[in-house]
Amino acid sequence: MTIAKNIMTKNVYTVTPEMTIERLARILINHKISGVPVLDDNGKLIGIVTENDLISQKKRLHIPTIINLFDSFIYLENPKHLEEDIKKMAAVKVGDICTRNVITIKEDAPLEEIATIMSEKGIHHLPVVKGDKLVGIVGKADIVKAIAKGA
Repeated sequence: MTIAKNIMTKNVYTVTPEMTIERLARILINHKISGVPVLDDNGKLIGIVTENDLISQKKRLHIPTIINLFDSFIYLENPKHLEEDIKKMAAVKVGDICTRNVITIKEDAPLEEIATIMSEKGIHHLPVVKGDKLVGIVGKADIVKAIAKGA
């Protein structure tokens, strides 16, 4: 049975929340990777940041639709999304754009579980943890390689 430990990338590039977005972009380009875990000063996983986070920073700002009814404003969309978008667009540090609620897997997670999580959650990178320590990462390419090897 193929498990995360057998297919994960063990030498993981990581970044800190204080790193600039420009430096992050250079790391992704220079190492030909699409995302990296974000670690605090103690090496604890606190987030993940991907090319999509960088791309989202440059998108057009979508103003939520509102209705004015009897001197009241009714939002047809959650205005909190607007606030989050503005913060990301104005961000200069990785900690401002990274995803904080990271889904992780353990080293013994089977390939089917990994594929299911990625497919159902729309996730492209799954950090592999042992306790609270990052030991690897599984990306889409790792799963494709495992399939190519007959897993």
